[in-house]
Amino acid sequence: MNTILLDFPHQFSTERLLIRMPLPGDGKVVFESIQASIHELKEWLPFARYEQTEQKVEENIRESHVQFLKREDLRLLVFNKETNEFVGSSGLHRINWAIPKFEIGYWIDSRFSGKGLMTEVVQGITDFAFRELNARRIEIRCDSLNYRSKAIPERLGYTLEGILKNSGLSINDSSLRDIMIFAKTS
Repeated sequence: MNTILLDFPHQFSTERLLIRMPLPGDGKVVFESIQASIHELKEWLPFARYEQTEQKVEENIRESHVQFLKREDLRLLVFNKETNEFVGSSGLHRINWAIPKFEIGYWIDSRFSGKGLMTEVVQGITDFAFRELNARRIEIRCDSLNYRSKAIPERLGYTLEGILKNSGLSINDSSLRDIMIFAKTS
């Protein structure tokens, strides 16, 4: 199967949110969101440990746009439907089209956290993957100490399939971390 020819929507909506592929020019709002949330993101996401510039973020957005079109990685940006404010980033990663299998990753602008938005995003992406991409397996992996992140798959009925002991490193690489693997299958 030539996955580049797979045809599916490049955007969809949930009750409060528009979820779409990244587009050239999105770097500015994503950069501003990263800057506003850098202290929260640094704890869990490797990219946030390095200096970010608007240009680097725009380059990353454009690379993500191409990867989406080539069906190599399906990064998705999240916007409030009413205000058009950028809320966060998510997507379907580590894709195996032969199964099809995906991993959902996510981060939220800390100015929007605590409102159930990322739970809504993950539910929307889960539904999209099963409905539009015929997913057979969707995984969410997170650090066992990231309580807010692991609450999302728990809330959405994902099954905790296992914990990979000493599988990750802390932000300063000083301690080993356990990685939790949640999944839903069809």
